[in-house]
Amino acid sequence: MGQAHSGHGPPPTRQQVCQDLAERFSRKCFQNIDLYTFKANFRALADQQSEVSYLKEDTIARFLELPDALAVSSVIFQMVSYIGAFPYFDEAPAVLGFEQMIMVVTILTQRHKKVLSRAAASRHKLLFKSLAVYDRKLSEIEPATQGGSSRKPAAENHTPGFVIDEAGDSTDDDASNDDELDFDALDSVCIDDAFKKADRHSASTHGAMIPADNFRKLIMLLLLLAPMSGLESLSSHTDRVVDEELKSLRSTADDILAAFINVEKSPGITFHHFSNAMSVNFPHLFSGLSPLFEHFLFIKDLDMSKRKDSVGEGAGPPTRPVFEEPPLPPLLKDQDKSQIMNLNRLSQLSFFIPGDDLFRRLRLLYSGASDGYSMGSFESKVFNWRAPTILLVSGTRVTGQSKPTGAQAAFENSVPPRRFQDDPQHSGRSDRVVFGCLVKEPWQLSSKTCFGGEDMLLFQLSPVHDVFTPSSLNHNYVSFTKTPSPNPGISIGCTPPGLGSTSRNTPLRSLGPVSLTLDSSFEFGVFNHDNTSRGGAFAPSTVRKFDFQTRFQVDDIEVWGCGGDDDAKVQRERWEWEAREAEARRRINLGTGDLEADRQLLEMAGLIGQNRSGGST
Repeated sequence: MGQAHSGHGPPPTRQQVCQDLAERFSRKCFQNIDLYTFKANFRALADQQSEVSYLKEDTIARFLELPDALAVSSVIFQMVSYIGAFPYFDEAPAVLGFEQMIMVVTILTQRHKKVLSRAAASRHKLLFKSLAVYDRKLSEIEPATQGGSSRKPAAENHTPGFVIDEAGDSTDDDASNDDELDFDALDSVCIDDAFKKADRHSASTHGAMIPADNFRKLIMLLLLLAPMSGLESLSSHTDRVVDEELKSLRSTADDILAAFINVEKSPGITFHHFSNAMSVNFPHLFSGLSPLFEHFLFIKDLDMSKRKDSVGEGAGPPTRPVFEEPPLPPLLKDQDKSQIMNLNRLSQLSFFIPGDDLFRRLRLLYSGASDGYSMGSFESKVFNWRAPTILLVSGTRVTGQSKPTGAQAAFENSVPPRRFQDDPQHSGRSDRVVFGCLVKEPWQLSSKTCFGGEDMLLFQLSPVHDVFTPSSLNHNYVSFTKTPSPNPGISIGCTPPGLGSTSRNTPLRSLGPVSLTLDSSFEFGVFNHDNTSRGGAFAPSTVRKFDFQTRFQVDDIEVWGCGGDDDAKVQRERWEWEAREAEARRRINLGTGDLEADRQLLEMAGLIGQNRSGGST
């Protein structure tokens, strides 16, 4: 078994291997109706030359409805032309025939997980290589710095513009086995094996990088794709790529790009930087490619009665159930009331928080702009929400160049002297900052203990996208403290103000190694990042390997609830109960001078007695 192509027969050609792999992908990764509609789409879209059917760049761009304003069609075409060469990447860019498009759709819709092992990590490597270009000057410089390597900068038969070996700055993917892929290996083949077994003459990867401008265009597209379903059309989001909306989309893309590269210092993204950023900050960055390429597996106006196909023997093709979907609720409720959140920020959050927890499920619980910048207002709006919440705070960076006065001086005097400089990536960019955290436990007063858990996240959205994962060693996640606690406010990643205090006049706040602190009036805040510390509640950044501190004046603060109608109903019932309790207290006419009569009135109202103290619960 499994030895049909071994023995004395000649080894299979590359074309035979690709045809066999495409057939296996079709059989194991597609249903009959998927394969039927894919074939129908390919026939309708393909151009022909010398009896070869293939797809062109403009054809793919029109079919996927890529917005002209993003100028991203060439980037997508480079990507699919590389992936279409699987598993022989030295032949990229591939002519996008039927077998090649099977590879593309299977991998980009993540259906390859049914066939290939180590899918997630390998897919990231593949996506990097599909987007990278090869800088020959950098590749020629590096051998000299390593003592003179004899490796050639590129294979002679390789088309310039496509990287053809493992990404730069990575040594674990060096080819250890250069044998060609054979049929016996296809049952257990993975993308890693395909990389290692591609072409024995593959070039050095040093100097491979994704051009910053190309990656920015792709990020803008991925922001649009993030909330889309498989049947949804990109053309329905044209309002997000015009005028001010397009500027906002580009601004968000720049914040994300800053996690991969400092565009002022480097023209492109190496695999080392790409891998570091993807590991924590962007586990779901490329998820939007799946619904986009699912379009090849669906035909809206397909007449199933007009054609027979090889899918069935003598019978018509299988039918896809037809039903009319009810109108969906908006992606983001209360968007018009928000000063921080918009659809682009929502998509940005979905790159590291599963979209099913965000899209059409967020509701604005508290907004400083409309509810007032106070701890009391925050408490009344947020504390009764039992599902996860997302805190967002935006502000303007305080550089410390001038002597602070008033409220700013009071806040500066409450925190330790500045140990670290401002984040250097702020230089030349906007002074606006956006920080936040995902808290999966209900908010509560916490003068001496913290709440939150190992499933929460601290993050920065602007001007650099960064995510800080929680530690299991230090549980000082979130504290919400009010007067008379010393230095009241919201602290994330800090020791609670009341813990270990011997006096209510403790002079300084305790800043955690990686922490966010807001004062009780929501006027000022500070984000601290000690890269060398390993004892905090949150791990340091994986992309900014240096110490920095950002002090800022708060512009807006919001809390968004992640939950459905049931969670809103629970909160509403809790509010109604508290309102009834308050009204009962207001109506009782005390102060008659008869203590026993007053007590009887309170007991009749149910406010004291039976182990109740008379305060709210």
